[in-house]
Amino acid sequence: MTRPLASDERGATLVEFAILLPVLLGLLMGLMDLCYQAYVQAVLEGAVQKAARDSTIEAANTTTIDNRVIAAVRQVAGKATVTPSRLFYSSFSVIKPEDFVDGNGNNKYDFGECFTDINGNGQWDMDPGRAGQGGASDVTIYKVTATYTRLFPVARMIGLGNQVVLTAATRFKNQPYGTQSIPMPQKISCS
Repeated sequence: MTRPLASDERGATLVEFAILLPVLLGLLMGLMDLCYQAYVQAVLEGAVQKAARDSTIEAANTTTIDNRVIAAVRQVAGKATVTPSRLFYSSFSVIKPEDFVDGNGNNKYDFGECFTDINGNGQWDMDPGRAGQGGASDVTIYKVTATYTRLFPVARMIGLGNQVVLTAATRFKNQPYGTQSIPMPQKISCS
């Protein structure tokens, strides 16, 4: 006995599954990619915080500490590009753009306006920090950027790039293990 083709429902489940499978896989891959990104960010944050604690002591070797951060991130994101950087300041209060006299009232620095040269480089800076760890009682901003390739290509379907860039930063004050480096004399410059 044969059934008419129009009333035959034996393959309906397979067709429905074939329609839903790409959507389900896309959601699953997107969720896994998002969870992986959160995990790498957590590892990066933890490594940066540990590095900051280790960096405050006098005998700290910043190269060794940076290498530990890089190794921690690469344990979870194998081919990640990890870039650490340090800027130091004489105190927390100078972590801001250098003060200037706004001669024309436009609320931004224009060449020729007078400014307080905190770092002594002869030019106005949005960030007057100096590169490096600094010395005793200096304030350091430690920032690490990690870039890796996404696990799945799902992000391109919604317009995101294939690379993930994560950043973690912290501020800390070096222990007063010696005499603080004398801050640069703050000069008023009008060049």
